[in-house]
Amino acid sequence: MTAIASAAPITATVAHRPGKKMNIALWTVQILLALFLVAASAAPKLFGAHAAVEAFDTIGWGQWFRYFTGVVELSGGIGLLVPRLTGPAAVGLTITMVCAALTQVFLLGAPALAPFPLVLAVAFVWIAWQRRDSIIAVRDLLAR
Repeated sequence: MTAIASAAPITATVAHRPGKKMNIALWTVQILLALFLVAASAAPKLFGAHAAVEAFDTIGWGQWFRYFTGVVELSGGIGLLVPRLTGPAAVGLTITMVCAALTQVFLLGAPALAPFPLVLAVAFVWIAWQRRDSIIAVRDLLAR
C-alpha cells in the first residue's frame, strides 16, 4: 500500500527580463518620469505652491491631503529609480494617476485636464508590465 502525500501546487515563475534596448528605453522613461514627479508634481504640493493650496482647498479634504499626495508622488518618483521597486512604484503611481484623473473630472470640474494623468497612468502600466519581475520579488518577500 502506498500513501500519496498532497503537495502544494507548483507555481512556475518565468523570469521576464527586457532586452538591452528595452531596458535602456525603460530607464530613460523612468528617470524622466521620476524627475517630473519629484520636481514638478510633488515639490509644489509639499512646499505649498499657491496653485496646489487652492486646488486642494477646492477638493475639500483639507491640506493634509495635499501633503499626503505630495509624499505619495515623491515616494513613487524615488521608487522608479530603485531597481527592486520599479514595478511596485509603477503600480502605485498608476492608481494615483487614475485617482487624479477622477478628481479632475468629479471634484475639480475640469474634465479637460483628466487626459494628462491618464496618459501618465498608461506609461506607468507599461513600466509595471515590463518590470513585473520586481513586483513578483516584492510579493514573494512580503509573503515570507
